Amino acid sequence: MKKRLHLLCLLCAVWAFGSQSANAQGCVAIRSMGCGGSNPMTQSNLFGKGEWRAAVNYRYFRSYKHFRGDSEEHERVENGTEVINIAHSADLGLSYSLTSRLSFSVNLPVISYDRSSLYEHYGNSTTANPDQLRFHTDAKGIGDLRLAANYWLFDPNKPGSGNISLGLGVKLPTGNANVQDDFHKLTSEKIDTINRKAVDQSIQLGDGGWGFTFDVQAYQQLSHHLSLYFSGFYLFNPENVNETLTRGTLTNVDPLIAYHSIADQYAVRLGTNLLVLPAQNLSVSLGARAEGIPSSDLIGKSEGFRRPGYVVSAEPGLFFSSGGFNFNLSVPVALYRNRVKSTYDLADPAGQRHGDAAFADYSINAGVMYRFGGHKDESMKTVPQFQNVTN
Repeated sequence: MKKRLHLLCLLCAVWAFGSQSANAQGCVAIRSMGCGGSNPMTQSNLFGKGEWRAAVNYRYFRSYKHFRGDSEEHERVENGTEVINIAHSADLGLSYSLTSRLSFSVNLPVISYDRSSLYEHYGNSTTANPDQLRFHTDAKGIGDLRLAANYWLFDPNKPGSGNISLGLGVKLPTGNANVQDDFHKLTSEKIDTINRKAVDQSIQLGDGGWGFTFDVQAYQQLSHHLSLYFSGFYLFNPENVNETLTRGTLTNVDPLIAYHSIADQYAVRLGTNLLVLPAQNLSVSLGARAEGIPSSDLIGKSEGFRRPGYVVSAEPGLFFSSGGFNFNLSVPVALYRNRVKSTYDLADPAGQRHGDAAFADYSINAGVMYRFGGHKDESMKTVPQFQNVTN
């Protein structure tokens, strides 16, 4: 037990250190690919050989509060010039266990984004936009597909109060990274015209690049009813920029941000699970969550347009299982938000440039999972509940 606990602590420390060097997030293009879902699990994540698991995880958020660094720009909401992003996504997942330790999974996001603003159309000022009209753009479709393999370091069939899983995966650019929509502009004669161009990076369905993922999941049972969980996920995007024009044109655009950047992203979660009603398989969880986009990628160049930043949240959750079904709900509430400087911002010789980004106050994550087939080993029935950030 001590060996496993020490290894768990080491992995947590290594991941936490790595996360500090990868700052991130904002009105931020954190792609939905299962790295942000709420999936508390019990023995359902420790498969029997030949077992399957089908899951749907839904996520909603509404971002509208603007930050530059960690300072909120309250005047944006007060003046009605805030950008509002509304996101609905459903991650469709299917996993199969080749053995009780090795499993393979596929995850496909289905996404609906809506974005409304003044500045992208007539403008924020009362001179350019006297009626303060707000217009919408949207994006709907599939996101980037992810394939992954996960392996438990310790045999789930042997006695033990904790375990650690490592995962590797590949991300395919199946989501459209150049979704187009209509933007309204006023001519000098105050006539409304329509320009067709790429929607903002934050609501593009994909990032346009191939990537690979690393994740770690771990739990440690403290008592029959109480356990600790830890999950970490990192998406490596080695490619530099895609072919989407940031403002729909190369005219009057700094070449450093002419195209959308293909950015890394990450998520980290840790906390406790408490089994409150054993007979009803009902448990509650409370943890911390951090997710974001780094200003520079760990591999490759970091050119192009991106809004890096991160959000740290408190995450209460609820988990219920019945038969082959598991249900979960969590509501991360933002405690700290930071729109850090991008590579483009840092290139300013005067050190004054610092873009902003809009963040949500909270998100809603809900999921259902069904396991079927295979051999369910009796020794897995005592496995504690824990959180999983990847599926």
